[in-house]
Amino acid sequence: MTAELRPWLAPSSTGPVTAAVRLPGSKSMTARALILAALADGPSVIEAPLRARDTELMAAGLRAIGVAVDTTDDSRWTVTPGPLRGPARIDVGLAGTITRFLPAAAALAEGVVEFDGDPHMRKRPLRPIVAALRAIGVTIDASPIDGLPLTVHGSGAVEGGTAVIDASASSQFVSGLLLSAARFTKGLTLRHEGPPVPSAPHLRMTTHMLRAAGVVVDDSVPDVWTVEPGPLSGRTWTIEPDLSGAAPFFAAAAVTGGAVTLAGWPAQSWQPVEQAIGIFRSLGAEVTRSAEGLTVRGTGTLRGITADLSEVGELTPVVAALAALAEGPSELRGVEHIRGHETDRITALATELGKVGARVTEFPDGLRIEPGPLRGAAFETYADHRMAHAAAVIGLSVPGVDLTDVGCTSKTLPEFPELWAGLVANGVGSASA
Repeated sequence: MTAELRPWLAPSSTGPVTAAVRLPGSKSMTARALILAALADGPSVIEAPLRARDTELMAAGLRAIGVAVDTTDDSRWTVTPGPLRGPARIDVGLAGTITRFLPAAAALAEGVVEFDGDPHMRKRPLRPIVAALRAIGVTIDASPIDGLPLTVHGSGAVEGGTAVIDASASSQFVSGLLLSAARFTKGLTLRHEGPPVPSAPHLRMTTHMLRAAGVVVDDSVPDVWTVEPGPLSGRTWTIEPDLSGAAPFFAAAAVTGGAVTLAGWPAQSWQPVEQAIGIFRSLGAEVTRSAEGLTVRGTGTLRGITADLSEVGELTPVVAALAALAEGPSELRGVEHIRGHETDRITALATELGKVGARVTEFPDGLRIEPGPLRGAAFETYADHRMAHAAAVIGLSVPGVDLTDVGCTSKTLPEFPELWAGLVANGVGSASA
């Protein structure tokens, strides 16, 4: 069920924001760990997981097909595999990870598994993964556009073999197949044909985590992934803090000339940290890593940039908000795939940044943003947590930015409104969620 709308006036900053922030775990890593743990040959533990709408629904979906997922301890979830079976009904909410990761696992179940979710999810692309699963022997009923509602007729096994996919709309199509492929009778060789696959770091996260679970994966040939059949090992997964979720907090430092440290950042990361660091430095911020964590410092300068964000599309809304506050124009390209996210983020950003006074040109794969005198306005969030983050960043410098719904941030960080307000109000301190 869609959450009740929660209008919210974004707080404005009166001085530098300086804080250490401890955020929940990465949504991407938590989702992958849940799938791999569910398909393993023994129990697993997920330490420091993200508890949010997307991951709660993923856990509920796995329970529905026979996996024991204990989430009573916020800091330590346990997953005990069981025989996968239907009938089951799975609510995907507005989560692309569930919609693209769970059908392949559900195909291993004995019985019928139905998928549906929030109304907008019926518009999000699924055809490539539906076609690929059909090509390897899975029986699926789907809507006329090969999307939700979706019914997987599981037979208890998937033959696997070879499939061709166009994953140019989302790397999740590839990840969703690879995560279950070791359980297919013949494994899987998956070949991408089409424009470049976006969000390559997320694909590397998938292959790294598969190998950590004992799976043999060959990704040495560009756009070809081969997963050998075999068991997945139950293990302890330690989830990193969420880099995308940290982006608005880092932006607060850049906008206000303060310093924000993301505490608990690992020395070695499976997330696209180098790309994120490069973007913030290009914008004019200083970025350092230490034993305390990953720190972004504002320098008093916010520069316009020209950037290809294809590998870090999730950062686009926050980067676009920073571009609207910068000293010169910016051009953000390479993100046509974000039109298929929770909303068409390119059009949504063009519309809402225009409302607050920026001059925005929309391209098929991005935006040109020319800063102008900015003003307060009602900022539509489109049930999209990243749009809410963008609005909050604008509101730091522009009084009167009124979000139509801050409740959508529950998708990945339910505590965002309180955490953000406390960060801005206190100016100096620490916060955790």
